[in-house]
Amino acid sequence: MSGKIVVAGASGLVGRAVIEHFERLGDWDIVGLSRRKPVLVGKNTQYISVDLNNPADCAAKLAGLADVTHIVYTALFEKPELAAGSIELDHMATNRAMFVNFLDVVEPANRGSLRHVSLLQGAKAYGVHLGPAKIPGRELEPRHIHPNFYWLQEDHLKQAQHGKSWHWTIFRPQFIFGFALGSPMNVLSAIGVYAWISKELGLPLIFPGAGGPAVIELTDVRLLAKSIAWAGATATANGRTFNVTNGDVLVWEHVWPNVARHFQMEVGVSHPMALSIVMPGKEPIWKEIQRKYGLEPLPYEQIVGQAWQFADMCFGFGASAPHSMLSTIQIRKAGFPDCIDTTDMLNELFVELENRKIIPRPGSSAR
Repeated sequence: MSGKIVVAGASGLVGRAVIEHFERLGDWDIVGLSRRKPVLVGKNTQYISVDLNNPADCAAKLAGLADVTHIVYTALFEKPELAAGSIELDHMATNRAMFVNFLDVVEPANRGSLRHVSLLQGAKAYGVHLGPAKIPGRELEPRHIHPNFYWLQEDHLKQAQHGKSWHWTIFRPQFIFGFALGSPMNVLSAIGVYAWISKELGLPLIFPGAGGPAVIELTDVRLLAKSIAWAGATATANGRTFNVTNGDVLVWEHVWPNVARHFQMEVGVSHPMALSIVMPGKEPIWKEIQRKYGLEPLPYEQIVGQAWQFADMCFGFGASAPHSMLSTIQIRKAGFPDCIDTTDMLNELFVELENRKIIPRPGSSAR
């Protein structure tokens, strides 16, 4: 299969992975959209810098896109306070406007060629950011009562598709793990930076999350990208919403010794603490680590940024109940068989950060 794919949100965690996946497939024309050109990604991708929140900018820069067969929309506006901001009206209005500005320019110009649109949602569809959610979250249940920009984007997508020959699929992953820079939901880089700063300070690797057996799921962004490619070529995915997770579960405190082993560190006594408070002031230490180990001279904020907040959520800091779990029965019944062991995923993705010289390789010597 081949075609021309437009990925909105190319600098984000999912957009970056989708572009890399389709580049590996070959025979695809790929266009990535973001306000800034992504760093360290996409050698064979055309990038367009566009402000999706500006209708005039979208019209001026996207109206010329032609022969588009697939759209993957992963763009996201987040407020400084990730959890609280997600239910504020201006947050929802902005995310709706970005999607409408984009789709209402690209879709009409490509009705003769367009085959499929993929839209990203998440576990917030089940209200997990508001408190304990029903387990497991199932796609076929009625919409949760809380206001959510997911519903605003979804309604516009369905309205735009009515009477057209193209199809859509919606994806709901759990906590997404993968490589990205400047993403507010990049827990992977947060763990790597936290581990190496702890190591530089001569500390063991302390688990900073909530105590107790909080059972959760993760989603490898590479697996999510693969499911998006599968859906774009599979009739059983048309008009469907799918949860996507790795296929196993974990308790962070049980996985933490494996994380420590990767970084060649001792495991410390668990101590709940907000990384979003503890870690932002550690930039001078990180700059010294970059200098000593010859890392990419990327700003501390670009590597982690708001991801400390998302790490707190992922680790259950301040939580009194386990996180949600999502049923993946629907996507498996539709024919998507792939899965990955979460421990293997973590080790592989840490190695990717090391190969890209974002964090040092364990055992490497200082310069």
